[in-house]
Amino acid sequence: MSSDSTTSPNAGQPPLRVLLIEDSALIRRSLVEAIDASGVLHVVAYADTSDEAIALLNGESFDAVIIDLQLKHGSGVPVLAYLQREGLIERTFAAVLTNHALPAYRERCLQYGVRHFYDKSFEFDRVIDALHDYAQTRSQGEQPGA
Repeated sequence: MSSDSTTSPNAGQPPLRVLLIEDSALIRRSLVEAIDASGVLHVVAYADTSDEAIALLNGESFDAVIIDLQLKHGSGVPVLAYLQREGLIERTFAAVLTNHALPAYRERCLQYGVRHFYDKSFEFDRVIDALHDYAQTRSQGEQPGA
């Protein structure tokens, strides 16, 4: 688990704060590089278990959460349930990025209110694009509905 904060050179606005829930250090590194590259988004914390993620969500505010469903110790589903129960799913960009992109998992995530569901093997770049679209919408002062 890690947490830090920085500011962005973009129009004096700080980058959007991203929580990454991913247990693979290699994939986590790749995601952090891709997310942080633009300067409008910044991974400020990560967790590799759902308990760590929920503790972070309970103590800090995040603009976006990227969740892997299959973790070494458990699942990302309790995080989705927490986001929904706490009303965060409506005001936080929540995306699932998983190697288990089966229709049943997609449907389950939709039931929790997740509108962004990506296959890690084939759609890695799409989650980054969706995050950047969300950041652009937020920076233009529009109501996020991404």
